[in-house]
This record gives sequence, C-alpha cells and structure tokens, in this order.
Amino acid sequence: MKILAISDTVIEGLYSGGVTQRFAGTELVISCGDLPYAYPEYLLSMLNAALFYVRGNHDVSVQNWQVPQPGPLGGFDLHKKITRFNGLLLAGIEGSLRYRDGPFMYSQNEMWMNVFELIPGLIVNRMRYGRFLDIFVTHAPPFGIHDEIDLPHQGIKAFTWFDRVFSPKFHLHGHIHIYNHNVKRETVFDGTRIINCYGYQEITV
Repeated sequence: MKILAISDTVIEGLYSGGVTQRFAGTELVISCGDLPYAYPEYLLSMLNAALFYVRGNHDVSVQNWQVPQPGPLGGFDLHKKITRFNGLLLAGIEGSLRYRDGPFMYSQNEMWMNVFELIPGLIVNRMRYGRFLDIFVTHAPPFGIHDEIDLPHQGIKAFTWFDRVFSPKFHLHGHIHIYNHNVKRETVFDGTRIINCYGYQEITV
C-alpha cells in the first residue's frame, strides 16, 4: 500500500494538478497536523484516497470563512482512536506539549493519559489480529527521538514508552521542522520506524 504522509508545511508541488501523476496509486493520506484543512482535503479529492489525521498545536477549529470545522472534511480523526483500513491498524494522538494557552496542547502527564486510553483497544487488536498496531500517528515526536530541548519542541515521554511496549511498524510524526537535509528524518527504535513527516514522506507498507 502506498501512503502519502504530510505535516507542518504546504508543498506547492502537491497542491497542484500534477499530484495525480506524481502520487498515482496512493491509497492513504496521513496528516500529522499543523496544516490548513483545505490542503489534505485537496489531496483526498485529487488522489481519491482515504484520509486520516491528527491535529497539531497550530491547528485551529475555525477555518473556511469562519465556519467551525474540527478537522479536514472527509477525513478520520485518529486522536485517541484505533481503526482499521485495508488491513492496517492505525491509532493517533494529537498536539504537542503545552507552552502557551491554546488548543491541542497537553502536559506530559496529560499525554500519558491520552496514551493509556488506547491500551484496551490495542489489547483487543492483539487478540484479534495477532499484533497491537501497524501505524501510530502523532503530531509531536517521542521524547529523545527527533525532538529538541526547548519546551515547545520537546518530545513526548509517553510516546517513547508506547513505541517500546507496543512496537508499531511505523510511528509517523511532524512538529519538528527540517531546514537542513543532513538532519536525521528516520530512526529505527525497538523495531519501530519513526519518521518525521515534515513536508511530506512517501511510505510503502
């Protein structure tokens, strides 16, 4: 299965008619947040693909002519949810650490609680499908992997624990902007491929 994962910045080459040829055969678009909702909606429409998303700390609940809109239309909000798509098991957690007033930000303790809410469904997955999860989608990175030392860009400790215990095949995140091609974008941690999807990443499962 071909997956197009996006996060944090709009790529002009994707926001054009050429996207249908460049990413032909894409079945799944995953948004890791901090994007105008019209952008993943456009990709959903042009690629005729399914859309799953989490919100980032810069997302807002009002877009499109001041009409309240909780997320990209036609997409499935993964926050604290577990779902199955074409045999893939997906789950997600939105937001980053709280460093100011605003939505979609949490303390480290609150992130632990968000993660704990997923555990019953993960156990059901293990009993039913023989594995906990295939793709974990978050906005923020796990603590100590791809993160930075300042509070706004610090990783989430519960996510590092999650990857170690439940070993999803992929952990897709955004939040950490990449301006230097030498910055590491992918790390394998206890069997999980952790990928910073800033801009976009093509993934084949």
